[in-house]
Amino acid sequence: MRVRRIVRRVGLAALAAGVLAAVGFVVWAEHPMEAEPGPLAAVRADSAITYRDAGSAVVLTPKRPSAVGLVFFAGARVDAAAYASKLSGIADAGIAVVIVRPTLNFAIVETRPLADFEALDPAVQRWLVGGHSLGGVRACEYATDKGVAGLVLLGSYCANDLSRTDLPVLSIGGERDGLSTPAKIRAARHLLPASAELVEIPGSVHAQFGDYGTQPGDGVPTATDAAVRKAITADVLAFLTDPATD
Repeated sequence: MRVRRIVRRVGLAALAAGVLAAVGFVVWAEHPMEAEPGPLAAVRADSAITYRDAGSAVVLTPKRPSAVGLVFFAGARVDAAAYASKLSGIADAGIAVVIVRPTLNFAIVETRPLADFEALDPAVQRWLVGGHSLGGVRACEYATDKGVAGLVLLGSYCANDLSRTDLPVLSIGGERDGLSTPAKIRAARHLLPASAELVEIPGSVHAQFGDYGTQPGDGVPTATDAAVRKAITADVLAFLTDPATD
C-alpha cells in the first residue's frame, strides 16, 4: 500500500509539473516581442498604404494595388506588427501584404488554412507566401498549397523538400545573422528548387528583418535598418517582376 501511495504521489507530482510547464509555455508564448513604436508609426502615416490590424493578421493594403499579394508568417514570438515597416516598401509598390499573427505566436504550430489569410484582401488574384525565421519554415509547408505563386524567405530556410517543384523562390539572408546563419541557409539549399534565388544583405542580422529590438544569439549589425528595408524592397520587387513568377 505504501508503495502504491508513493507511486501515485510521484505520478500526481509529475502531472502537476507538466501542467505548470504547459501553462508557463502558453503565458510565455502569448507575450511576444513587440513592434518598435517609431517604425510602426511611420507605416501608419504612409499615405500610399492602409494599415489594418485584423486580429489574426496585420494587413497592408496599397492605395494602388497590383492584384498581387504576400501572406507572410511572423517569426517565433514576434508580433506581426513588427514586420510592417520592413515590408511596407513592397506594399508602397502595390503588393498587398498580410502578416500573420500565428497561433501561440509560433508559426510552426499554425494550422489554419492559407485561404483564411488570403480572404483578408479579396482583391488579390495571385498570392505568394513567405516568412521570417520559424515563420519561413512554416511558409515552406504552405508553399505546396495549390495556387501559391511563389515563396519569399527572410532569414529562414525550409525543412521540407521543394527541390522537385518549379516553385519560384527568393531567399534573403543576413550576412551577420547569428541565428539563421549564412552557413545554415546554404546547408538547406538542396531543399529548394534549382532556380531558387539566394541573396545576402551585407552587414545585416536576424532581428533586422523586423523591428522588434535585439535577439539573444544574434550577430552585431553593421547595416542600418533603412538599408535593410531598402534591400528587402528591391530584392522582393525584382523577384516579383521576374517572368518566372508571373
